[in-house]
Amino acid sequence: MSDSDLPRRGKPPVFLERQSYRRRRVNDAARVLPFIGTLLWMIPLLWPENGAAVRSSSAIIYLFGVWGLLVLGAGLLSWRLSVQAREGDPERDGTGVPGGSGGAP
Repeated sequence: MSDSDLPRRGKPPVFLERQSYRRRRVNDAARVLPFIGTLLWMIPLLWPENGAAVRSSSAIIYLFGVWGLLVLGAGLLSWRLSVQAREGDPERDGTGVPGGSGGAP
Protein backbone atom coordinates (compact mmCIF):
# COMPACT_ATOMS: atom_id res chain seq x y z
CA MET A 1 0.00 0.00 0.00
CA SER A 2 1.54 3.31 -1.03
CA ASP A 3 0.99 6.80 0.37
CA SER A 4 -1.12 7.76 -2.63
CA ASP A 5 -3.62 4.99 -1.83
CA LEU A 6 -4.37 6.37 1.64
CA PRO A 7 -7.26 8.82 2.00
CA ARG A 8 -6.27 12.41 2.76
CA ARG A 9 -7.13 13.81 6.14
CA GLY A 10 -7.81 17.39 7.09
CA LYS A 11 -8.50 20.29 4.82
CA PRO A 12 -7.41 20.12 1.20
CA PRO A 13 -4.73 22.62 0.18
CA VAL A 14 -5.99 26.00 -0.97
CA PHE A 15 -4.85 27.04 -4.40
CA LEU A 16 -5.14 30.73 -5.19
CA GLU A 17 -5.09 32.12 -8.66
CA ARG A 18 -1.77 33.69 -9.57
CA GLN A 19 -2.90 37.35 -9.64
CA SER A 20 -4.61 37.09 -6.27
CA TYR A 21 -1.53 35.47 -4.76
CA ARG A 22 0.80 38.15 -6.14
CA ARG A 23 -1.49 40.95 -4.96
CA ARG A 24 -1.45 39.56 -1.44
CA ARG A 25 2.34 39.20 -1.43
CA VAL A 26 2.81 42.82 -2.59
CA ASN A 27 0.40 43.98 0.14
CA ASP A 28 2.38 41.95 2.67
CA ALA A 29 5.63 43.52 1.48
CA ALA A 30 4.13 47.00 1.82
CA ARG A 31 3.08 46.23 5.39
CA VAL A 32 6.51 44.82 6.36
CA LEU A 33 8.65 47.55 4.75
CA PRO A 34 8.44 50.02 7.70
CA PHE A 35 9.53 47.32 10.14
CA ILE A 36 12.46 46.32 7.93
CA GLY A 37 13.44 49.99 7.70
CA THR A 38 13.31 50.36 11.49
CA LEU A 39 15.52 47.33 11.97
CA LEU A 40 18.01 48.53 9.36
CA TRP A 41 18.16 51.97 11.01
CA MET A 42 18.94 50.33 14.36
CA ILE A 43 22.00 48.45 13.05
CA PRO A 44 24.41 51.35 13.73
CA LEU A 45 23.58 50.95 17.43
CA LEU A 46 25.33 47.57 17.27
CA TRP A 47 28.50 48.85 15.58
CA PRO A 48 30.62 49.97 18.57
CA GLU A 49 33.07 47.24 19.51
CA ASN A 50 35.52 47.18 22.41
CA GLY A 51 34.73 50.76 23.33
CA ALA A 52 35.98 52.11 19.99
CA ALA A 53 33.87 54.92 18.58
CA VAL A 54 32.35 54.59 15.13
CA ARG A 55 33.05 57.43 12.74
CA SER A 56 29.92 59.50 12.34
CA SER A 57 30.55 59.91 8.61
CA SER A 58 30.21 56.17 8.00
CA ALA A 59 27.05 56.02 10.13
CA ILE A 60 25.52 58.96 8.22
CA ILE A 61 26.38 57.39 4.86
CA TYR A 62 24.81 54.11 6.01
CA LEU A 63 21.63 55.83 7.26
CA PHE A 64 21.16 57.82 4.06
CA GLY A 65 21.84 54.69 1.98
CA VAL A 66 19.15 52.79 3.89
CA TRP A 67 16.82 55.76 3.55
CA GLY A 68 17.38 55.84 -0.23
CA LEU A 69 16.73 52.10 -0.54
CA LEU A 70 13.53 52.45 1.51
CA VAL A 71 12.34 55.28 -0.76
CA LEU A 72 13.06 53.19 -3.87
CA GLY A 73 11.37 50.15 -2.34
CA ALA A 74 8.31 52.14 -1.33
CA GLY A 75 8.10 53.69 -4.80
CA LEU A 76 8.34 50.28 -6.44
CA LEU A 77 5.67 48.83 -4.14
CA SER A 78 3.42 51.85 -4.73
CA TRP A 79 3.77 51.49 -8.49
CA ARG A 80 3.05 47.77 -8.31
CA LEU A 81 -0.01 48.29 -6.10
CA SER A 82 -1.40 50.94 -8.46
CA VAL A 83 -0.89 48.66 -11.47
CA GLN A 84 -2.67 45.83 -9.68
CA ALA A 85 -5.50 48.15 -8.63
CA ARG A 86 -6.02 49.22 -12.25
CA GLU A 87 -5.93 45.62 -13.46
CA GLY A 88 -8.38 44.55 -10.77
CA ASP A 89 -11.05 47.17 -11.62
CA PRO A 90 -11.63 47.40 -15.38
CA GLU A 91 -14.56 49.82 -15.00
CA ARG A 92 -12.29 52.67 -13.91
CA ASP A 93 -10.79 54.75 -16.69
CA GLY A 94 -8.54 56.98 -14.59
CA THR A 95 -11.27 59.35 -13.39
CA GLY A 96 -11.56 57.53 -10.08
CA VAL A 97 -15.26 56.95 -10.61
CA PRO A 98 -16.75 53.65 -11.77
CA GLY A 99 -18.33 54.07 -15.17
CA GLY A 100 -15.71 56.55 -16.33
CA SER A 101 -17.80 59.66 -16.90
CA GLY A 102 -16.73 61.43 -13.72
CA GLY A 103 -20.12 60.83 -12.15
CA ALA A 104 -22.15 62.52 -14.90
CA PRO A 105 -25.18 60.56 -16.21
